[in-house]
Amino acid sequence: MAAEYVTLAQGVEASGEFVDRRSRFIAQLRHVANEAQANAFIDEVRARHHDARHNVPAWILSDGRERCSDDGEPQRTAGMPTLEVLRGAGLADVCCVVTRYFGGTLLGPGGLVRAYEAATREAVADAESKGLLVTKTLVTSVTCVIPYSAYGRVERLVSDCAGKIRDSIFAEDVQLTCAFRAGEEQRFVASMRELANGEELCQVGEPTFSEF
Repeated sequence: MAAEYVTLAQGVEASGEFVDRRSRFIAQLRHVANEAQANAFIDEVRARHHDARHNVPAWILSDGRERCSDDGEPQRTAGMPTLEVLRGAGLADVCCVVTRYFGGTLLGPGGLVRAYEAATREAVADAESKGLLVTKTLVTSVTCVIPYSAYGRVERLVSDCAGKIRDSIFAEDVQLTCAFRAGEEQRFVASMRELANGEELCQVGEPTFSEF
């Protein structure tokens, strides 16, 4: 699994359109977290464009699963070209559905491939131009409890280890919740152990994808 990927922000939709010999290709792109959300978006677009001849879906998840369909177009002329554009853009956790309104002229396999690719690229470009793309990084959370006297030193140590302090709770001691790119937390944990003369001060969480 990649340690970083680009996706569409939640709750927004990007779109793009390409026209060839009166056939309209409308690409609609949305963030999805799982296959169920992808299928729900596909159904939504099919209902939205119920009068279209084809609604071609393609989706990629961050766990590596992906799927596409030609939805009645000649084999490998629609779904796969759409999927390839998403791959090429480095996107994951996204679903794209390209709606085609037939213009009366057959485009041939090559023309279809170019049209589905072009519409999908337009949707990706729309997302980029509107600032709708976000980068998700595999992040490990580390929580530690320290005395007030060590706060400044630990704060600098987090920065030196390329981490970020996400939350601070000031009570009898200070509880810090820090975030590191997965793997980079090990140097911080080792340094904290050295600082505490071998005592374990850190609780390390499971890596998850988030904005860093």
